[in-house]
Amino acid sequence: MKKNLKKEAAIAAMEWIKPNMKLGLGTGSTANELVHLIGDAVAEGLTITCIPTSKATYELAKTRNIPLATLDEEPLLDLTIDGADEITPDLSLIKGGGGAHLREKIVACASKAMLVIADESKRVEKLGTFPLPLEVLPFGLRATKNALEDIYASQGYSGSHGSLALRQKDGAPFVTDNGNYILDASMGYLDNPQALVSQFATVPGLIEHGFFLGIATAAIIAGNDGIITLKS
Repeated sequence: MKKNLKKEAAIAAMEWIKPNMKLGLGTGSTANELVHLIGDAVAEGLTITCIPTSKATYELAKTRNIPLATLDEEPLLDLTIDGADEITPDLSLIKGGGGAHLREKIVACASKAMLVIADESKRVEKLGTFPLPLEVLPFGLRATKNALEDIYASQGYSGSHGSLALRQKDGAPFVTDNGNYILDASMGYLDNPQALVSQFATVPGLIEHGFFLGIATAAIIAGNDGIITLKS
C-alpha cells in the first residue's frame, strides 16, 4: 500500500506541538493533513490556540473546532508549521504555490520557530525548478511586470530561460486573500536568490515574493524510507 507521505510528515510534526502553544497553521495539502490531526487532538483534550495563514486554512480549522485567533490578538507565536514547494539542505524555501505566501511569511516571522513539513519530492539541492510566486498589486501590473523582467534580465535570466506569467484561475486572474495578483517566475535554477531579493525591494508594485530565506528553523521530510529531520 502506497504511503501518504504528506500525512506521515504531519504525524511526525505533532510531536513538536505542546499544550497551551500558540501555533501558526500553514496553508496547502500537507498543512491540511496537520490541521486534521490537530482537530483530533483537540477533540481528545489538547489545549492550543492556532493562527491560520489563509482563509482556506481558517475554514478547515473551524470545521474541526480548533480554537482560533488572529495575529493581532496573538502577535507572538511559539511555532509555525507549514509546507513548502521547494526546500534546500540549508532550509531555504520557495512557497506560494497556493497563493498564501504573504500571510504565511507574516505568521512565520511572528513565530519563535518555523517547522516545515513536506514529502521528499519537495527536497532540492538548488531552488528554482518550481516557479517563484510574486504577489503584485493589480494597479500598474504592466509596469510592475516590466520592472521584474528587467531584474531577472540583469541576473542573466531572460528570453528562452524563463518567463513571468500571470496566474489564472477559471479563466480569470487568480486573486489572493489580500486582493492581489500573482506572477509566477519560471526561470530555472537560481544561483543567487538573495541577489534577487535585494533587487525586488526596488519594485513598489511587488508586495511579497515566495523566497523564505533564513526563516525556517527545522524541516520534517517524509520519504518511502522514513522521516528525515533537518535543522538550521
